[in-house]
Amino acid sequence: MPSVESRGQSIRVKWWGGEYHLDDNGKPTKRKKYESASGPEPGVPFADEREAFAYGLDRESDVRNKRHRPKSREMDMAAYCDLWFESTDLAVNSEKKYKSVLKSVIKPYWAQWTVDGITPIDYDVFKRQVKGQYSESYTTAVLTVFRMLMNDAILKYRLRDDTPIIEQRRRGRYQKRQLRRVKRELPIEAVHQLAENAYHVWGYAGWVYIWTIAFTGMRPPGELFGLQRGFSSAHWPAVDTDRDRRREAEKRYEGMRVLRVQHQLYYAEGKPTLAGPKFDSYRSLVIPEFLHGMHETLLASHREPWVFLSKTGKSLLGVGFTREYWYPTRDGRDERRPEDVRYERFAREALPAVEEMAGQDIYRLRHWHRELLDEPGADVATVAKEARLGHEVAGMEGVYSKVTLAMERRIVKYLAEVWEKQVVSAGLWMPPFPIAVPDDLLNEESALFSGLPALGLQ
Repeated sequence: MPSVESRGQSIRVKWWGGEYHLDDNGKPTKRKKYESASGPEPGVPFADEREAFAYGLDRESDVRNKRHRPKSREMDMAAYCDLWFESTDLAVNSEKKYKSVLKSVIKPYWAQWTVDGITPIDYDVFKRQVKGQYSESYTTAVLTVFRMLMNDAILKYRLRDDTPIIEQRRRGRYQKRQLRRVKRELPIEAVHQLAENAYHVWGYAGWVYIWTIAFTGMRPPGELFGLQRGFSSAHWPAVDTDRDRRREAEKRYEGMRVLRVQHQLYYAEGKPTLAGPKFDSYRSLVIPEFLHGMHETLLASHREPWVFLSKTGKSLLGVGFTREYWYPTRDGRDERRPEDVRYERFAREALPAVEEMAGQDIYRLRHWHRELLDEPGADVATVAKEARLGHEVAGMEGVYSKVTLAMERRIVKYLAEVWEKQVVSAGLWMPPFPIAVPDDLLNEESALFSGLPALGLQ
């Protein structure tokens, strides 16, 4: 039974919280641990002893029916954030983002709160402050991580009974619905101009880089940066060290050209990291003969492990790709005549801007690839398109559908037709092909799967 005592103008009630005191060895004794309260809510005293006694009875009922959370199980938000982060299994990029959000925003803001002490009003104030201080994308990241924290606190750790995040239908001040940025129509002539500009910005590698994204849908820049010689169509699957995967691919893709998306390359914690593709979307991409020929020619021009190299013949990671490579490719550049520069090597020809890509990032070419496969003449099944982009098909279609070899052959045939009719037959500009492909280089299999340390990225 709860006990009620009056102290001057205040009334306090005590009840057993369901726990026992521990001895020196950490074992429970028979001495009960009691909890107390001076009012039904903080700052609100009990009206009389009857109200206090009823409050204590309710708390004891919660203990008997396992609805009560003892105070010893209360956890402050800083400790909980550390516990939650250590228990997550994340990709390197996601781990870096979540750690930044927790350290920079969530832990400093909620330092004075316990996990179960956050109310819906507290969350609304937090949400409003985050929206007013950070960009839309970063705000989304912060609120997403906080939502995950609260959901796990309820379902996994039992530190809360319900969530403080209450979503309601819009009311009050009207705000215009935010629409997606409208994507301009992107004809193949504009893609060709990008490739031509890229050729003049950083050579034949730029030409192949643009067409590879446009005709494979690979994720730039990570998957392109991380494409190694051994996983290019010139070598894969013949030199794959995974015997089962090699045998399966050789049997399936006999007589076809195929590359393997096995890695992406990016910086994590300030260090170059060779990791699996986003969402573990490992996949084999069949490519038309013209793109295979481009890759063979490009690989014949160097002996580095990466397919795509920088202007100086090194990895593209860390070269300031967006500013030094993509912006001149997309936005064009002014001419520098030999007589106007100190050294002749600084001279360059003018490049036109690609108006259809104004303000767009290079990821737009990945979307263009999907749009290409969505054309009625492509006749490509949804499951094949999603698998090619590294997506999972939702619902029953994703469970029962399978990418067949016939679907992949159809993709190759269609992409080859697009290239022949809209680029070659249209008489669009082509770069010179002065490089012969030596047999010894195409047959070379050494140092193709040597891993990150051998790639000079320590």
